[in-house]
Amino acid sequence: MTGPLGHALLDGKSVVVTAAAGTGIGAAVARRCLDEGARVVLSDSHGRRLDEAAGKLSGEYPGRVWAVPCDVTDEDAVQKLIKTAADRCGRIDVLVNNAGLGGNRPVIEMADEEWHRVLDVTLTGTFRCTRAALRHMIAQGGGGAVVNNASVLGWRAQAGQAHYAAAKAGVMAFTRCTALDVAAYGIRVNAVAPSLATHPHLSKVISEEELAGLAAREAFGRAARPWEVATVVAFLASDYASYLTGEVISVSSQHP
Repeated sequence: MTGPLGHALLDGKSVVVTAAAGTGIGAAVARRCLDEGARVVLSDSHGRRLDEAAGKLSGEYPGRVWAVPCDVTDEDAVQKLIKTAADRCGRIDVLVNNAGLGGNRPVIEMADEEWHRVLDVTLTGTFRCTRAALRHMIAQGGGGAVVNNASVLGWRAQAGQAHYAAAKAGVMAFTRCTALDVAAYGIRVNAVAPSLATHPHLSKVISEEELAGLAAREAFGRAARPWEVATVVAFLASDYASYLTGEVISVSSQHP
């Protein structure tokens, strides 16, 4: 299941989604935005997966899908992504910052390189893409929305996740402050904070046993499906959320 039928929430809008290839939240967001009537520019650092995702979606939504490879740690690549998206779509209405990098390592065993890599992709990458998109949104007359993918770990503790949690807490604070920076231009900046959304690649960084334990903590006794996070992203990107900015919406049923 990919979620409920679309209701034209993003009809005619142009959306850029980072880390949109594969089977996770980014791919679900791209599909949901297309279901809601948007034109979508997919981006990812994995070229082969990006081409596969774009090819499949182009067949289902002809004329409304483009793909631009981008490593969010590379400023030149970010600039190319935003410029290409604006050129192909005419404007940028929505940016969804989904790119992030996790891992599982206790602080006492964590190398500087691990720490910096997670923060560079997850937090600084969000900053780079947001800065570039906001400049375009302002130049085209203002208006638009940015939706960041944070995590409940920005609020809650979990062993082995100090780097990831610090990065996601940073995304939350960045969201709130940036919202104030651009409110005068009619641009909204919000975030979602999922607890656990299952997809095949998640087991590469978290053991099956730990995933089962985390799912058991959820009130529904299961993890979220990526489309369940994507529907909230689409809401925040749409005019239905016209008076929301600087907010972090928890997409979670987790209890203490």
